[in-house]
Amino acid sequence: MDFSPLIISLETALTATVVTFFLGIGLAYGVVRLRYFQGIADAIITLPMVLPPTVVGFFLLLFLGRKSAIGQFLLQFDINLVFTWQAAVIAAVIVSLPLMYRTARGAFEQLDVNILNAARTLGISEWRIFWRILLPNSWQGILAGVVLSFTRALGEFGATIMFAGNIPGKTQTMSTAIYAAVQANDYDSAYNWAMVIVFFSLFFVVLMNAYTSKMLSRG
Repeated sequence: MDFSPLIISLETALTATVVTFFLGIGLAYGVVRLRYFQGIADAIITLPMVLPPTVVGFFLLLFLGRKSAIGQFLLQFDINLVFTWQAAVIAAVIVSLPLMYRTARGAFEQLDVNILNAARTLGISEWRIFWRILLPNSWQGILAGVVLSFTRALGEFGATIMFAGNIPGKTQTMSTAIYAAVQANDYDSAYNWAMVIVFFSLFFVVLMNAYTSKMLSRG
């Protein structure tokens, strides 16, 4: 059995999760602090979560494909993103980012604003407030965002197959391998890969719940 779809899926999901962790927290913090156009910013960041993944993949092709302005610029440095592993990572980041952003923002907004204001009156910088107060008191929401982002990236299909393709050993993830297996009428392989995705997703969600319950019992 070729295990490359599993390896590619894990590498893609892990890389995408690292990116969405920092990007999602940063965007959540920025949007929470916005005074104007907060609703518009929130809608733009959340949009990939409500759009069909194939539409997301189509727009990625439009904005990052060879014929786009960005694509033409990258080609000057002999860089082509379409149908590469990097394209699979970008697709996974785009579709999983709203989950990290929404959970992080929800965690930030649940924190008592009086605590933050009290810290500001004591002359504590916003940077230290973020690292010493906001993040430590929002860890549950952030942890949930990490797990949800990872599992979403692990099972991404639509945007991936549109932007990265389904090249065995290069961009073929478990989700696209299932699609290829069904197309070839190989339901045994499709079932095996589907069970692997279910196992990993269930494992990380259960692990998150167990860790959260353990931390809460200590607190």
